[in-house]
Amino acid sequence: MTVVGVIPSRYGSTRLPAKPLVDLLGKPMVQHVFERVRAATTIHRAVVATDDERIAEAVRAFGGDVVMTSPDIRSGSDRVAAVARMIPGDIFVNIQGDEPLISSAMIDAAVRVVSEHPDVQMGTLVRPLDDPADITNPSVVKVAIAANGDALYFSRSAIPHVRDEQDPRRWVSSGMLYKHIGIYVFRRAFLEIFSSLPEGKLEQAEKLEQLRVLEAGYRIRTGLTQHDSVPIDTPEDVEKVVRMMKSRSQ
Repeated sequence: MTVVGVIPSRYGSTRLPAKPLVDLLGKPMVQHVFERVRAATTIHRAVVATDDERIAEAVRAFGGDVVMTSPDIRSGSDRVAAVARMIPGDIFVNIQGDEPLISSAMIDAAVRVVSEHPDVQMGTLVRPLDDPADITNPSVVKVAIAANGDALYFSRSAIPHVRDEQDPRRWVSSGMLYKHIGIYVFRRAFLEIFSSLPEGKLEQAEKLEQLRVLEAGYRIRTGLTQHDSVPIDTPEDVEKVVRMMKSRSQ
């Protein structure tokens, strides 16, 4: 079984232009992500999927594998689907290109959600939500989970709403609140199904591509991790991640 890790990377970003090429301790962000994907034991091939030659040049410069894709693609997972039409593989993993602190252990855990369960066509990761501030932060995606581990819903709002508890800090100890980690693992055949689905109203409202799957009636299995990652969306995020990288290297 061949597992391909794909890092979708777009040049355009309203809040942080040229985000994949942002310098983090002497390396472009996309290189940090690529190196962590390559270090994952479950990944057989790592590929950057981009629509911009500037990103492609940077990837080639550090010896990475790059595939050019259309600038008109709707989402990161749609870009992964485009890659799957060009290169062989049994399982394809969408690793967010703006999370340079993502651990290889997280990637491996996400892959096992699918690779170790033949009936699972798509998987992702969650972790216990432990910061009360994240409950109302729309940048932190929350997920409600069924008893069998399938995702019930993803939202930028707080889910579930704990009606009889007024203090959000106490919600954290309820054992029901989970943060979504944006790694998506697809079996090849289901990735093609995903890319053929129309955008539903839920995806359009929340701007969450995984809701396309649930709204169409398909399942997403979740795996639990204790690791976390820090996405970069703003210049302030860059400063935060650089501080974290420096502290880890000391």
